[in-house]
Amino acid sequence: MAGRKPRVLSREILGEILEPRVEEIFALINREILKSGYAELLASGLVVTGGSSLLPGIPELAEQVMDMPVRLGIPTSIGGLVDVVSNPMYATGVGLVLYGYKHRDKRKQFSKNDNKNIWQKVISAMKRWFKEIR
Repeated sequence: MAGRKPRVLSREILGEILEPRVEEIFALINREILKSGYAELLASGLVVTGGSSLLPGIPELAEQVMDMPVRLGIPTSIGGLVDVVSNPMYATGVGLVLYGYKHRDKRKQFSKNDNKNIWQKVISAMKRWFKEIR
């Protein structure tokens, strides 16, 4: 935070702060999966990605809260800087790029108005989501 001195926290204290929040996030995700009706389609379980998924115990906590198998997502089938992007931290970004590339010919051509409307919908959805979290 601006103007504050950095504080050093032990792993134990940091864990006491983070674990309840992460557990709450997984509980919210689980609730949405159950509401969606897709829970039965997740026989293989869930894949967690992103830098936070590398925190010790995250897959195990997700498995406990969600009551299904959970594994780390690691990008595969990529060339180039494999040693750099073969990390769960990059799995979401790599996946989105690969998805966009794979479907590049199928996507609808948007006009400026369509594009603006899409961003308004995204922002509205995010605002609703943040209100639900509070």
